Amino acid sequence: MGMIIDGKQMAVDIRREVAVRVARLTERGVIPCLAVILVGDDPASVSYVAGKRQALMAAGMADRSIRLPADTTEAELLAHIATLNADTAVHGILVQLPLPAHIDEGNILVAIRPDKDVDGFHPVNIGKLVIGQRAPIPCTPQGVVTMLKRTGIQTDGARAVVVGRSNIVGKPLALLLSRKEYNATVTLCHTGTRHLSEITAAADIVIAAVGRPGVITRAMVKPGAAVIDVGVNRIPDATKKSGYRLVGDVDFDAVQAVAAYITPVPGGVGPMTIAMLMQNTVAAAEQVAACPT
Repeated sequence: MGMIIDGKQMAVDIRREVAVRVARLTERGVIPCLAVILVGDDPASVSYVAGKRQALMAAGMADRSIRLPADTTEAELLAHIATLNADTAVHGILVQLPLPAHIDEGNILVAIRPDKDVDGFHPVNIGKLVIGQRAPIPCTPQGVVTMLKRTGIQTDGARAVVVGRSNIVGKPLALLLSRKEYNATVTLCHTGTRHLSEITAAADIVIAAVGRPGVITRAMVKPGAAVIDVGVNRIPDATKKSGYRLVGDVDFDAVQAVAAYITPVPGGVGPMTIAMLMQNTVAAAEQVAACPT
């Protein structure tokens, strides 16, 4: 029976460490500040932003969040970003995705100053990730590698398979794992991958980031492998007040029987994503404190 990696407790530990760094900066007159911009009222996005704001307050950071109506124009959103870019008291800017269909996501992400892009999605920061330079790393991939490291899971020389090629998780995670500090041999799989089961069954580390429940089955996992489930899917459940429950991309009960380590959903990667956002924000503030403009 595989060990369950408690992402919730790990995130609590990291947020406490961040709070110590925030307190040190505050003593120097620098209060780390994050601005989260939410456009519209998508229920999942509203919930995510509320969680981020709660984490900010708990860590002693300043909150400059902005909530805009769904009919906000792209020009209006860009104007808000420009104001935050110019505000020296704001160290991090995050635009909650997805955006309404009439707004070009690419135009928005590239408008955020790279040094304030605590989500790590700006093309400049992705480029730095590719060549190994210091830059904000996308929060979910950073959360995954942090979980591996803090759990003691060996990545050096390990075969790692990432299932899913999104710009937010799959691609940056594959790049991150292949960097020298992690030194894994990485295979990036997707909907066009043939013989997926054979590829995952040979892996020491399997990371599922597909967005479909139960994609990774017991037969696809080598005994003793580490399995990280990034997926968050809603499936109907009449026993729940909400009418649904959350599950990952992994058939949890079956895979736990053969894996050495496994993350749950919820309570696995999700809490780590917010913890990494806090970590990226305080790092941006530390950079400003060290090199004031």
